[in-house]
Amino acid sequence: MSSDERLRAGILGFGFAGRIFHAPFLQAAGFEVAAVATGSPDRAAQVRAEYPDAEVLASAESLIGRADLDLIVVATPNSSHAELAIAALEAGHDVVVDKPFAPTAAQAQQVVAAADSTGGVLSVFQSRRFDADFRTVQSVLSSGRLGLVHRFESRFERWRPVVGENWRESADPAEAGGLLYDLGSHLIDQYIALFAVPTSVYAEIGRRRPGAVAPDEVFLALHASGDVIGHLWMSAVAADAGPRFRVLGSAGAFVKHGMDPQEEALLAGHRPAADSILPPTLDAVSQRPWGRESEQAYGRIGAGEQWQPVVSADGDYVQFYREMAAAMRGDGPVPVDPADSIAGLRVIEAALRSAQSGTVEPV
Repeated sequence: MSSDERLRAGILGFGFAGRIFHAPFLQAAGFEVAAVATGSPDRAAQVRAEYPDAEVLASAESLIGRADLDLIVVATPNSSHAELAIAALEAGHDVVVDKPFAPTAAQAQQVVAAADSTGGVLSVFQSRRFDADFRTVQSVLSSGRLGLVHRFESRFERWRPVVGENWRESADPAEAGGLLYDLGSHLIDQYIALFAVPTSVYAEIGRRRPGAVAPDEVFLALHASGDVIGHLWMSAVAADAGPRFRVLGSAGAFVKHGMDPQEEALLAGHRPAADSILPPTLDAVSQRPWGRESEQAYGRIGAGEQWQPVVSADGDYVQFYREMAAAMRGDGPVPVDPADSIAGLRVIEAALRSAQSGTVEPV
């Protein structure tokens, strides 16, 4: 495949994931959004308005059957991820699967087996590896300024006291809904990317909101073969959110509040500019650097009474698809190794066992 040849992508699903988190970044990274499969007339109309050159198809099967697509992005409800990813790989496509990779680690392993047998390039959209705050944590850790790190705290805490009406609020394990699969997939993956696959987990999983059937508050304690203990919180009922990150080491701490700005910008209608049009980190609407935090959002590093601000790295979800394009052309590794996401699913499964037993469970 020529490096000058534009890669053609098809997207399965045009809900929140497909429309907000995949299509804009595919386009910005130089892919052509060539086809979208959706059974919703309203979402089909959105495709035609936002991507007028894309063909709209009514079924996943019809899109997977297209021979002129280089990449298929699986952005459907979690329960269908594995089945559709395998079908796309067997049809000869490279594939990106939205997180969580699959409802179970066993199903995710079947997807990897399909990629191995077909030679397809496969990755999982763990977008939070490209958050401004996470990239800043990576930089702080690599600098050695914290000394020997012994505790890593990470939180996704929100205030959503009313139960929503969508499949993510389902308690059916086959749907892979609830906070542990939704936000937990991100937090666990970040721990794995920074440190190692945990060897054991202790979990507390609760339902706090009236009418909730899926968990809306989760705490995980992760232990790996090293000395870094991970404490992860995720909540829909946090009226006061704790720090996004708190990393403690022998020489100091790094503390960061607030969330990466990219999702808020996307929901406000902003989009990253295409690499071929403007420098890749510009916002196509405001022309400001994409994913850049204000000084008020910077984290701080220090100890006791001595603290200094840490300039945040820019967040950049486009980078995921730049790296995916390079991998498809044989010019580098995939942006996220599916093995990491399988390990994350094993952690989730161990956490569910732990919450039921009240004990620490091996991963």
